[in-house]
Amino acid sequence: MTAEQHEPPGGHVIVCGLHDVGMRVVEQLHTAGETVIVVDDSPDPRLLRTLDSWGLTYLPASGRRESTLTEAGIDTAGAIVCAAPGDLDNLEIALLARRLRPDLRVVVQLSNQAVGRAVERVTGPGSVLDVASLAAPTFAEACLDVRERPVEIGGEAFVVQELTVDSAGTLRVLFGDIAPIAVIPADGSDMHVCPGRDLAVVPGDRVVVIGTADDLEHRRLNAHSELALPPRRPRRRYLYALTTTWRYARGFASEADRSFRLTLAALLSVAVVSIVLLRVGYHGINGRHMHVLDAVYFTTETLTTVGFGDFYFANQSGWLRIWAIVLMVVGATIVTILYALLTNLLVSRRIAQSLGRQLATRMANHVILVGLGAVGMRVLEALVTAGQQVVVLERDENNRYLADARALDVPVVIGDSTQAANLDAVNLHQARAVAVLTSSDLANIETGLAVDDLLGERRTEVPVVLRVFDRQLAHTIETSFNFRHVRSTAALAAPWFVGAALGLDILHTFYVDQQPMLIGRLTVAESGGLRGQTMLELSARIRVIAIRRAISRLGSEQGTLEYPPRRDTRFEGGDQAYLVGPYAELLQVLRRDHRAI
Repeated sequence: MTAEQHEPPGGHVIVCGLHDVGMRVVEQLHTAGETVIVVDDSPDPRLLRTLDSWGLTYLPASGRRESTLTEAGIDTAGAIVCAAPGDLDNLEIALLARRLRPDLRVVVQLSNQAVGRAVERVTGPGSVLDVASLAAPTFAEACLDVRERPVEIGGEAFVVQELTVDSAGTLRVLFGDIAPIAVIPADGSDMHVCPGRDLAVVPGDRVVVIGTADDLEHRRLNAHSELALPPRRPRRRYLYALTTTWRYARGFASEADRSFRLTLAALLSVAVVSIVLLRVGYHGINGRHMHVLDAVYFTTETLTTVGFGDFYFANQSGWLRIWAIVLMVVGATIVTILYALLTNLLVSRRIAQSLGRQLATRMANHVILVGLGAVGMRVLEALVTAGQQVVVLERDENNRYLADARALDVPVVIGDSTQAANLDAVNLHQARAVAVLTSSDLANIETGLAVDDLLGERRTEVPVVLRVFDRQLAHTIETSFNFRHVRSTAALAAPWFVGAALGLDILHTFYVDQQPMLIGRLTVAESGGLRGQTMLELSARIRVIAIRRAISRLGSEQGTLEYPPRRDTRFEGGDQAYLVGPYAELLQVLRRDHRAI
């Protein structure tokens, strides 16, 4: 639908950029019932067809022009989201929008953090977002199978934790006032989102709760926590040294070509024959035969042309002197060839090591990161910060992030991730997790299937995290191939953009099983639809974690954080409510509060 067919309604959201993130933002705004006008002069044609099916207004023009933003109704818009693929486009659109409407809520996607900080001083705090930085923590958590996530709520330290139930009972009995977010039944039935406290659970069920660290420690009587990072077993130094030496020798031998091995075998054969002949035929001054150790020493001395003079062939029999001639000529030739091949191997090995291949073959219990783009680099930084060993497998030898990865002392292997030989080169069989984060859905799926095939029996132990944009495709892969960690950077980042555009502060995003969950802060409007409502009147899939009151009540000090809130608590204008639940439900709560304004 074009702008000529649809006049800007006022209070709408302008989205500039119809690509990955922009499309997710438009989708979530449309689902929440918001009016959206999309601006893009070079959209993805497939996404444009979807946009048309929703009946949304689309302007095929550049958002960097004042006339385009005017036509999109910037004078009456409630917010503008700059989600074009390039930072320069987003920067220009944001500054233009700020100049045209100084009071307009502006949300900008910028991958350059330094530029983002500068722009934020113009567009306001929290207005600049980076998709890679927003999505990276979720990918890193999936790699490490994190079950505990710290989050700050109202200045207080809270923890989102997954617990496995040890004994039967209701959530109220097992966890008291600690808020349950989800229950994942052990029998494989559907997950309960934000269940009531009277829901009965049985041993083996997994319960995700949120509370303060003290509360969780106090109630950890009938459940146990599966820690994010299991402690590593201490290894004895000598055992580690032997293991490392063996891996190094094995890797060295595997890199030696056939000519090197044949030359070495020839040299050893000549040396063995020489040792035997010297032991049998060489007679010393006292007439005794040469000792084996002396024969080894004399052979080595002759082959390396050192010639200390402590042994010589002058007084030996004729046949032994003839053998000495053969030994010196043939042996010296073989040694020279061997030195040349060895030098070539060491130089090649050094080059390979600088590219990370040799280091990768010696790694164990590490994370393999496939695809070093903006998202991959942020995930790499998160994993390194968490103290994990990581090896990168990247196809493009001219990738601009390679220097940054090597600066973190992370080995990088250049190769096609769909090839078994390259996956073996990064020691897949001893990895603890694999993150496939290239920008191509097809490459990620092919790599994921190749990894799954090579892991064999370990496929249930090793998390394989896939980045897939298309939501329907992601669901198909999950159900068809039993992948547990299929994620979309756009889907993970979009709630932050929508929240910033509509006034919902997103504090944290995470997955519970296959369900994305968010923690957000909502400031209740003075004349909004939530004012005077109780928590019981919210969606059953929304949990109110805490409330910070705008004014004192019942003797409490102004600004006190009420945790846990009572079920009959009523919202008042200016209150800050901290909510957790699926994103669609959070948007409905936000829209409900705006409805009566």
